[in-house]
Amino acid sequence: MKQISLEQELKQNAYPGRGIVIGRSEDGTRAVAAYFIMGRSGNSRNRIFVEDGEGIRTQAFDPARLEDPSLIIYKPVRVLGNKTIITNGDQTDTIYDGMDHQMTFEQSLRSRTFEPDAPNYTPRISGIMHIEKGGYSYAMSIIKSNNGNTDSCLRFTYAYENPASGEGHFIHTYLHDGNPLPSFEGEPKAIDITGTINEFTNMVWESLNEENKVALFVRFIDIASGAVETRIRNKNQ
Repeated sequence: MKQISLEQELKQNAYPGRGIVIGRSEDGTRAVAAYFIMGRSGNSRNRIFVEDGEGIRTQAFDPARLEDPSLIIYKPVRVLGNKTIITNGDQTDTIYDGMDHQMTFEQSLRSRTFEPDAPNYTPRISGIMHIEKGGYSYAMSIIKSNNGNTDSCLRFTYAYENPASGEGHFIHTYLHDGNPLPSFEGEPKAIDITGTINEFTNMVWESLNEENKVALFVRFIDIASGAVETRIRNKNQ
């Protein structure tokens, strides 16, 4: 698959929804992850990312304006030993609990389906990073309806071993804006990863649609030492 510019991919899409990027830094020394959320409704936009232990959680920026919290308040990132789990919903906890009981990433997700938010039926996108003895691999998953048919659930998992320097993959919930919102199609997009953590964070944040972007999480993990650097950007401050 041809590697494309993440910057251009984000700038050309006003509403990819929620997105996960996982890959390897340009200098080859760090595992890279990013997760962003966007919103069209006031409820979706009324959110920020906050640190929660080794991971993060979403919370209402203005609690008085919080409406239905069921699909917007969750822990997008959790850490289990040498594994970092990233998702767009509370399936983060499902994966964490399953893998803590010796299940695989894919097995853990078998109990989950797409979100019940008719008519969009938002896909559940998930990623996991695994660093061990200087080696690095990751996987991505998408669970979605079969073109809006709620009786048919489609499950896809993609695994990547020892990614090249400056290489990553990008998966997001929606192809683009619309009513209803069309689900992501195809395998995760091969994208470039460039710069330091600050440069990469700035590029992603500035490339997201100004009206729709809500929050961004970026993490660089030193593959040799396990040292972690994290950046969080919130539109609501």
